[in-house]
Amino acid sequence: MASVIQLDGNTLSPAEVYAVASENIVIKLSDDSWNRIVKSRKVVEDILDSGEVVYGINTGFGSLVDTNISNEHLQDLQVNLIRSHATGLGDGMSKPAVKAMMVARINSFARGFSGVHPNVVQQLIDYVNHDVTPYIPRIGSLGASGDLAPLSHMALTLIGEGFVIGDDEEKIPTNDLLLDKGLIPVELSAKDGLSLINGTSQMLSYSILSLQILNNLLTISDVIYCTSLEAYQGSATPADARVHAARPHPGQILISTRIRQIMQGSEILAGHKDCSKVQDPYSFRCAPQVHGAVYEALIGMRETIQIELNSTTDNPLVFPETTDHQSTIISQGNFHGEILALCADRMSLALFELGSISERRMDQLLDSKKSGLPPFLATNSGLESGMMIVQYSAGSALAEMHGHAAPRTSFSTSTSAGQEDHVSMGATACWNLYQSCIRLSEVLACELVIACQGLEYNSLNPAPFVKSLHKLVRTISPKLTKDRSTSTELQSIAKILREGTWLSRIEAENGRLVR
Repeated sequence: MASVIQLDGNTLSPAEVYAVASENIVIKLSDDSWNRIVKSRKVVEDILDSGEVVYGINTGFGSLVDTNISNEHLQDLQVNLIRSHATGLGDGMSKPAVKAMMVARINSFARGFSGVHPNVVQQLIDYVNHDVTPYIPRIGSLGASGDLAPLSHMALTLIGEGFVIGDDEEKIPTNDLLLDKGLIPVELSAKDGLSLINGTSQMLSYSILSLQILNNLLTISDVIYCTSLEAYQGSATPADARVHAARPHPGQILISTRIRQIMQGSEILAGHKDCSKVQDPYSFRCAPQVHGAVYEALIGMRETIQIELNSTTDNPLVFPETTDHQSTIISQGNFHGEILALCADRMSLALFELGSISERRMDQLLDSKKSGLPPFLATNSGLESGMMIVQYSAGSALAEMHGHAAPRTSFSTSTSAGQEDHVSMGATACWNLYQSCIRLSEVLACELVIACQGLEYNSLNPAPFVKSLHKLVRTISPKLTKDRSTSTELQSIAKILREGTWLSRIEAENGRLVR
């Protein structure tokens, strides 16, 4: 990744946003972006000079749209908007989540349709580059008129008010940090406040963080499945290419191809070609169909985020010098988060299905009647419980995922005296997805530890991909020879799965898995 990432409003990727959010990479705007921002701002200034009444520039907001505001009060109007809307609740967002949110907002401005003053954009850039991260309570967006409350807390810091996140993750007054960084508060002018808060940036932030996790997690979930398949001594025949050509869903084809790639060179697989089993349970036999459907949801999520990240989500929008050489300002609904809300809800449901099939494979491995392995994979079953409670914890995490699978878009409320009468709940949906990603990593960590223990009872070598993963697991979770607490081990493994460290290692050793 480059040490400086250029934003132009059109080509920014989720991976670049994540890099800025997590690695403190510097950002800058392209020259074309600055030109567009200046052009767009001139339209706003011309309206002020003409005395024309335009929503968001010299009127009240929401249901107060019919109130005209005189030029001498326009600065007060913007500051009052930010102060009144900074009403967030709950715990503060993490530093990476806030930085991702800021980068998304800057890139939206870079398209040149917001009419925001260049000084405001520069202040946001300076905050990102000087590690000035607003403290933002997470709760306060309905996913409708943009992420109003969260973005207002962000905007509040631009004028030197509110709080920022200190070096020790503590909440400190904004001005205290600005003095240390050599920065001064910016003055908001007409349209600036509304431009800052009418956007889908919080929704995007959690979507991007989730996407980063899932890019790693869904790929290694197939290696974990194959580890369970090896421990269970199941069949890889259901991944036969002919099967999936007969039902050619792209995700199903890709996952079956990946399974065949992972299972190459397995001595265990070769050793039970003539076993007496007729069919494996669904949790093994139908993995291409289930994992494949989940992967298709991920593909759709990637496409949605990429488009949204390089879009303008603001109201009103400023279109300088359109085809008739006349500037146009249009009040519209690009701030509405429905597309992200539905995308997040779909993905949360898909992840529950992936967690559910994973938990069923654990049950198969721990049941000696089904697997032929010792009960609960204990060395001394009865005296010891072995991996019994690992499945319990997985089931508990899965229960939370079941809650996350309930669609947030199924609820709407009317606010602002009926002006905002249909909301998306997109911010809740995207946060919900982020939580589901974390729970899924925990479920998969449980399956992986159980599967690795199951492998200990087979003297044959598993497939090289599986062998590499098994070796990595053993650096954190040793072979179970007697009962011990595995809580810390499981949590550590879940974190590593989310970060993708092990996926990179096993691909470096065995080749890149198909994507």
